[in-house]
Order: sequence, then C-alpha cells, then structure tokens
Amino acid sequence: MTAHLPTCSCCGDTLADESRVDIGFNLPDAALRAPEATRHQLGVRALLRVDGVGCFVRCLLPVSLTQATELVMGMWLEVDDATLRRAQDLWEDPRYADLSFQGKIANRIQPWGDELVGAEVTARVGDAEELPYVVTGHGPAAARLLAETWDRDHVLSRFPNPLPVDVRTSLGDGWSVVRTAGLGASFADGTDHFTGPDRSVAVNLMEDDVPGRAPEDFLAALMAGAPDKLPAQRRTEPVPGGLRYAFWLTPEDNGRPRHEFYGFTVVTGSAAGAFCTYEDPAGLAWAQETWRSLNHDLRTAP
Repeated sequence: MTAHLPTCSCCGDTLADESRVDIGFNLPDAALRAPEATRHQLGVRALLRVDGVGCFVRCLLPVSLTQATELVMGMWLEVDDATLRRAQDLWEDPRYADLSFQGKIANRIQPWGDELVGAEVTARVGDAEELPYVVTGHGPAAARLLAETWDRDHVLSRFPNPLPVDVRTSLGDGWSVVRTAGLGASFADGTDHFTGPDRSVAVNLMEDDVPGRAPEDFLAALMAGAPDKLPAQRRTEPVPGGLRYAFWLTPEDNGRPRHEFYGFTVVTGSAAGAFCTYEDPAGLAWAQETWRSLNHDLRTAP
C-alpha cells in the first residue's frame, strides 16, 4: 500500500524509516489530571515536577517487534526528588553522558496496560544527543517487555497515532483489516474509523439474521437499494467461504467533492464493509487494497 508518512509525535519530523516507529506520551498519566499551574518543567521539557503528584523524567523505551521493526516510545519514569535534581544538574553538562537512574513507568502503555504501570526500570544515557533509554527491567513484566519480540500488528494497532507502517487491525468476531500508514484510528458507535488529510475509512461488521443463508444471498440483501453501477465501477471476487463486492462513485456521480468507495466481504453468517473516501482519483487503488485486506479468520472467531 502507498505510505502517507506521518510526523513524529515527539518532534514533528517526518518518519521515513519504516524499521522504527516513534510514539510519544506528552505527560505522565498522573499529571493529566493535575491543573496546569501545578506542572513545572525544570529547564527542559523532559524534566517535570507536579505539585502533589511527583517527579518525572522523560525517557525512551525500546520494544522489539516482528517484521524487523523497533517501537521506541517517549514515555515518563517517576523518580524521587533527588534523582530529578541530579538529572537537572547534569542535563546540559558533559557529564550527562554518564547519567543513569532508576524509576517507575508512569504511563499506561497498551497492550500491556496495568501490568507495566509502576514497574521498576533502569534508564541510562547511550547517546548524549538523545533522551535516556530504558535498559533494564527489574520485575517480570518489565524484563519480559524488553527481552521479547512482540507481534507488530497486535501492538501497533493499539495506538491511534498515524504510523509509518501499515497495521493489520482486529475488528472483532474474527475480522481484521489493514490500517494504511499515515491514518489515525478511532472507534465510535460500533464503527472503526481510519482518517488522514486526504482519505478516510469507516469499517462496520454486520451479522446475518437468517441462519445458514448463502453469502451470495446475504450480499444481495445488503445491496438492496444500492446504486446499480456500470461494470467499470464495480467488482465481484471470490474469497474462501464467500465473496467480496465493491462499487465506487465519482464526484460527478454523487455530487460531493470526494470520491466514494463501498466494499464488502461476505462469508456465511457475517460480513464486513469498508466505506472509503478520497480526494485524488488515484486513491481508488488504495481503496481497493483496503477492501481486499478485509479478512475473516475462523480460528479467531468466537
């Protein structure tokens, strides 16, 4: 799929290297609930004291993913006051290169969630031009996080940020779809939304209320009332256990500024539909790839 490369959530630079994904947490979780007046940056954005909450240092947490990808998260460690003051003293000093300290993970990071919050780790400066890296986990969860290689799609699909790589995302009930690089993700009213400046996708699941109905008949019911498009603007293709069907509309057809694409994949008992919009006519190829990425895996269905 064509990658619409996003920018780094930490620094705003374009992310062109698909072997590394950078994601940032702007604040420690506990600081999100604190009034802004209680948050005090100590000279640099990476050092933070929050009145009545605690002291924090921003660090980089590297996680190995499958498909030769590294996830690097800009996250926060909670430290004691003495550690924060020592970090402040060394931050702009040549001795910063030797900075090492322990702290507790202060962000709830999915898909690990509560398992990691509060876990003790050690961070150390490896490059004087970068934030300290988390290098050692002192409990089972943190040690495992750093030692293992994790499934890329399972991990990255939990982040709504636009990413520099395509990510296969679970829709539930055994269904999944590929979220294209550069699209942010959200979920509302039973619909998965993937959006970017020039394109968007809304994906829904549909259950057949007629037991045992053939996929072809279920599709016919779904398409009742849909526009009868010319052959050049529709496709029907077989898939294991069912079929997929799509049609598309141009602004001349729909009277709206964007192109529209409606794609369905149907198996016995259920279906998934992807509604895509895009500005450039060349986006049709992207919409078709998104539609064809709709997949139903019986092994993961309930």
